Amino acid sequence: MAEDVAVLAGGCFWCTEAVFNDVVGVKSVESGYTGGSVDNPTYKQICGGNTGHAEAIRITFDPEAISYPELLEIFFATHDPTQLNRQGNDVGTQYRSAIFPQSPEQETEAVNAKAAANVDWLGAIVTTIEPKAQWWPAEDYHQEYWSGEGQRNPYCIATIPPKLQKLRKSFQARLKSAAANA
Repeated sequence: MAEDVAVLAGGCFWCTEAVFNDVVGVKSVESGYTGGSVDNPTYKQICGGNTGHAEAIRITFDPEAISYPELLEIFFATHDPTQLNRQGNDVGTQYRSAIFPQSPEQETEAVNAKAAANVDWLGAIVTTIEPKAQWWPAEDYHQEYWSGEGQRNPYCIATIPPKLQKLRKSFQARLKSAAANA
């Protein structure tokens, strides 16, 4: 089985991780930090907004089951790519909307996906396409956050279900849970 990696930042990594965990072809989703200047950053450092990192997710996926452009379509549909350096109440460059292509092919596909999304969002996309950067996994307690602690966290309870509803409404055929029920 083939394997590829996508690195995306769409605000809080707890929220984007929850979305992609139920997508067919996604093997794993890891929360972490990328795009900054500090080696092995901590969550506390990232929250300060001074390291240049984005809260991001690293998706390992099977490109025979889901393509990189399809992942980007889901990405643009399940967060607000029109907010500069913020998602809802999370404000700062660490919450920016960004794509970190892992290859020249992914960069071309990211440019094309952003252009297509710009049509849907009436030209208001602020998502950046940034160079591949060092990946730093977030601390263990951030991994699979929604399936554990997140369901008791008021912020997550208010933020994640609407994203999951968008996913279920627009991408029903791409869901692991839908495939299991078929």
